[in-house]
Order: sequence, then structure tokens, then C-alpha cells
Amino acid sequence: MIEALLFGGILAFGLIMPLGVQNIFIFNQGATQKHFYHALPSVITAALCDSTLILLAIGGVSAVVFELPWVKIAIYVMGFCFLSYMGWITWHYKPKKLKEGHKPYKAKKQIAFAASVSLLNPHAYVDTIGVIGTNSLNFDGNEKIAYTFACIGVSVLWFCCLAVAGHYLHKLDKKGAGLALLNKLSALISWGVALYLGRCLMAWAGFI
Repeated sequence: MIEALLFGGILAFGLIMPLGVQNIFIFNQGATQKHFYHALPSVITAALCDSTLILLAIGGVSAVVFELPWVKIAIYVMGFCFLSYMGWITWHYKPKKLKEGHKPYKAKKQIAFAASVSLLNPHAYVDTIGVIGTNSLNFDGNEKIAYTFACIGVSVLWFCCLAVAGHYLHKLDKKGAGLALLNKLSALISWGVALYLGRCLMAWAGFI
């Protein structure tokens, strides 16, 4: 069981650690909220979305659903539109406006954006179905439960740490230069993924 815990934890950490739209969004919420616990709607939503995808992947449900062509196309189209919009928003967002009366995202908006960057990102499905779901086949019974618990636990802990890190690092960066640079990088990543999804759609339609 310990082996399953360690394997699941290391695997999940390796998948969730790379910089991406979801991670940067959570980090930004921690940085732009007055107190880091105000970013909890984003953290909880992202954690619930990831946990759901992990459970579905290990249960084998998501793999079956994602094999349906129309589901795949719908996710790609929604992902392309949302990531393009998200890139535009983050590119033009200026952290200094917080001091000029600009209000951080409220809970409802945090939940909507966190759910979008979590569920409209095809890479999340590749990670959960292709990696976490596939590797779960190596375990049975209590070991599979331990593996699942480790994957979900790492996801929840990571998002909490991101929000806290964003809050305290923003305190050190009084001028907001670091956060502004991070926003630009986030926008470029969003547009890059959107272009990739657009290329996938064009290839499916036979244009390339």
C-alpha cells in the first residue's frame, strides 16, 4: 500500500507541477485577493474538478466517454474559445489596478473561471485518462484506493500551496512587476494551447 501511495503521489506531482493555465490562474488569485483564503473558491473548484477527473479516469468512465467523437470535438471547440478569451483577459490585466480601486474576482467568477480552466483543457484529460487512469491498472483493492487518495491529495495540496505562494510573493513584489510578467506568460500559454486545439480541429476537418 505504501508503494501505491508513493507512486501515486510522485506521479500526480510530476503531472500537476508544470506551468499551465490552471496553475497560473490559482497563483494569480492568491496574489490578487486581499487575503489568500479569499482565493479558496478557486482552489476548491480546481481541486474538485481534478478529483472528479481522477476518479472517473481510475474508474474507466472518462476513457469511454472521451472516445465519443462529438464529445472530443465539443471540448476542443470550447477549449479554443475559452483559452483565447482567457489569454486576452490575462494579457491586459494590470496588477497595479488593485491599488486604484480594481476589485479582485468574486467567488462566483472565481468558480466559473477555475472550472473552465480545469475542464476545458484537453491536457487534463490526457493526464488523467492517459497517465493516471492507465497506471491505476497496476493496482487492485486497497492499493488502488491508496493510489487514488495519493493522486487526489497531491492535487488539493498543490492548489492550496499555489494560492498561498501567490499571496506572499505578491507582498514582496510591491510594484506588481513579477505578477504582470506572469500574466503575460500565462496569456502566451493560453494562446499557444488554443492554437494547438485549433490545429487539431482543422486536421479533423481535413483542412490540413
